[in-house]
Amino acid sequence: MNKLNSYWRLMRADRPIGTYLLAWPTLWALLIAGAGNPPLKVVVIFMLGTFLMRSAGCVINDFADRNLDGHVERTKLRPLAAGEVNSTEAILLFFGLLILAFLLVLQFNTQTIMLAFAAAGVASLYPFCKRWTQLPQVVLGIAFSFGILMAFSALNNDQWWLAGGLFIANIVWTIAYDTEYAMADRADDLKIGIKSTAILFGRYDKLIIAALQLVTLIILALLWHQLNVQWYAWVGLIAAACLFGYQHWMIRERAPKACFQAFLHNHYVGMVIGVSLALHYWY
Repeated sequence: MNKLNSYWRLMRADRPIGTYLLAWPTLWALLIAGAGNPPLKVVVIFMLGTFLMRSAGCVINDFADRNLDGHVERTKLRPLAAGEVNSTEAILLFFGLLILAFLLVLQFNTQTIMLAFAAAGVASLYPFCKRWTQLPQVVLGIAFSFGILMAFSALNNDQWWLAGGLFIANIVWTIAYDTEYAMADRADDLKIGIKSTAILFGRYDKLIIAALQLVTLIILALLWHQLNVQWYAWVGLIAAACLFGYQHWMIRERAPKACFQAFLHNHYVGMVIGVSLALHYWY
């Protein structure tokens, strides 16, 4: 049971924020691609796949950082860093999760399956990008946005301009919130040589985060205009803007714990946009 608990924590299943941040944009896409009525079976498969792929991403991330996490205050007790799980077990768990996700995606068409392979490749690449680029958050954003393209593909919706707009908006949003996350670890990352946008942006971090959030809202507003959405969806965007503003109040002093809390707060951004979209279609 102790070993199973270690695997569970290695998958970060006890901390579902990553699953939420991966799931919400996918749900946006399913709602739009399915005109508000995506088949329940498709939604369930996508949500299970979201959990599995996020879990696999956490496992390979911790495998890549197994010799570094012990030097970071926030991550030193992770199962691999603490010696609760060895590298072989982590790799076996990673491939086991990928196989389960692959079995799920086999329910869909060939295009969706190919997109799933691309998503898995980018997700596997992300943890290693922190060694050679100061923009690993861009890679994470791409990995976290493949669910949008897969949703349109699985529902045979050929409005790729809509899918592309959501894809870009989600990448930009991901860079913003993962920079907040990286701000929490910036001091430790500088010591051990990990690269991030928080380090790259330096004293302009808050300004650039604000600009990225604004771009996200502008892209979504343009898409909402093209979709001719009802007022519910516009209220959702206004609420998201207010939540972004609250995050800036949280990170105003760049305190690590506050930056991490601001990162967690993005769950509510995804939620209000998703709920407002659902209201648009259902009422």
